[in-house]
Amino acid sequence: MSQHDEFESHDEFDEEWVSKTQRKREMEALQAIGAQLPELNQEQLDKVPMGDDLRRAVLEAKRLQPRSEAIRRQLQYIGRLMRGEDAEAIQQALDRFEAGKQAHLQIFHKLERWRDRLIGGDNNDLQAYLEEDAEADIQHLRQLLRNAQKEAKQGKPAGAGKKLFKYLRERAEARL
Repeated sequence: MSQHDEFESHDEFDEEWVSKTQRKREMEALQAIGAQLPELNQEQLDKVPMGDDLRRAVLEAKRLQPRSEAIRRQLQYIGRLMRGEDAEAIQQALDRFEAGKQAHLQIFHKLERWRDRLIGGDNNDLQAYLEEDAEADIQHLRQLLRNAQKEAKQGKPAGAGKKLFKYLRERAEARL
């Protein structure tokens, strides 16, 4: 075996060699993904591609008390089970849930701005809203708006404002 051949085989070995630190980072990344799973609701869990053992471990973690030694151990166990799972597919499912959550928050904030704009604004703001939602019940919307404006002037708690927001949310859901 020539010296050149010896170096080639050594290079092949180096490509497969992974440091202990790198392996630890990879295991911690899998644990971090696994730690997100018990936070999901049942409908979301059903959509995550995972094996039966991991699913049972996640359900057990949901049952345990937060911030306990038992949950810490269970999350470590979930991390070990993650080694045999398709972590990329699980992460993609978690990312989809997060994207949906962000979209929901954006809609929520938009509705809050509409509510505040309608209560504090004039007829032009109402017309602007009606251009966006042409199928809204104008009479009902005006009544809710009058009650919320009256309440705001009197400095009362925002009961009518909440009803207005609820109506705006119902209308937004109907348009989706």
